[in-house]
Amino acid sequence: MLIFIFELSSNPAEITAKDKSQLNTSIEPTLTKTTALTRRCDEDQVSTSWRKCLLKHISVDVIINKRHSCEMMTLDEIRGALNTRQHKAAKFSATPRQASVAMILSGREKDLDVCFIRRAERAGDPWSGQVAFPGGKADSLDKDAHSVAERETHEEVGLKLTANHRVGPLPTRQVATRNLVLSPFIYHIDTAEKATVFAREPAEVAHVFWVPLRHLFTPSSATELEYPMAGSGMTYPGIRYEEDVIWGLTLNVLDSFAQIMQRQLPV
Repeated sequence: MLIFIFELSSNPAEITAKDKSQLNTSIEPTLTKTTALTRRCDEDQVSTSWRKCLLKHISVDVIINKRHSCEMMTLDEIRGALNTRQHKAAKFSATPRQASVAMILSGREKDLDVCFIRRAERAGDPWSGQVAFPGGKADSLDKDAHSVAERETHEEVGLKLTANHRVGPLPTRQVATRNLVLSPFIYHIDTAEKATVFAREPAEVAHVFWVPLRHLFTPSSATELEYPMAGSGMTYPGIRYEEDVIWGLTLNVLDSFAQIMQRQLPV
């Protein structure tokens, strides 16, 4: 959707009948003497003549809000947005207080999919049974945060990520409740590599699945999740895909991605 904010700089009565005839009547705003008005419309409804007409009479501040649309979110666009932002990497030390995850994309142009795992249910795992990105904590042999994400991805889903797969970093996060620093990274793999992904370590990964990137921004995907289960009374926002719900820390990482791409998740 586009959101147009119009700030009137002249008398609305000055807009001529000819100008009005150029407007697409299905989306023409009611021009009154109010100082500002907001109009929502589909991008493909905004004709060139409609824009030109408004510019003649109105000081226009156009805000492109891709709130519920992944239209035009290509791999090149993602790579460009990540590479042009200032990224402050966390100081790395090979300890369990450092963790990394891989947001893995696959597909071409506007048909990108995102890889998620559902963690196996096991005692002692604070994210037991939850949806996550492949990844985990650093160990003593890891040389940097990328190494953590790539090693853990291979262990969990059998995929060998390399520097050639790297798209760019997402903002690091302090996970205060777990006393760790999380470094998320975006990767891209081709369709042949995607076909090799599986739950390699069943003790850690119950299920691997792919979600269309577009789905993550679809309003109908929004849901709420009660956690812990069995009537705690606490609910959290989430994105549902079939039987799984993306929420919590993973949803926060997705939200940071959405902000960089100037989109907004539906939750």
